[in-house]
Amino acid sequence: MILEISVVILFLWFLSSCYIIWNLNTKQEILETWIEDFIQTIEKVNIELKQIDYLGSFESDDETGTIYEQIKTIIKQLDKFKGEQE
Repeated sequence: MILEISVVILFLWFLSSCYIIWNLNTKQEILETWIEDFIQTIEKVNIELKQIDYLGSFESDDETGTIYEQIKTIIKQLDKFKGEQE
């Protein structure tokens, strides 16, 4: 009798462990996909910002230069999240 109860408990424990592992794995895959999309968005914004100011006219202007520098600072801060620093 005790053996049967132990087997049933172990089986239920095994099933719940399998569900927990599957659930965590699914969540991790979703998070990895989100992080990859976020990194691609950061890279795209950085490339577009460089293309917009290819002549350096925004950077040299006083008012827009300040905003441009703030945008560049924010992008550098976001680059830290993807593991790269310039």
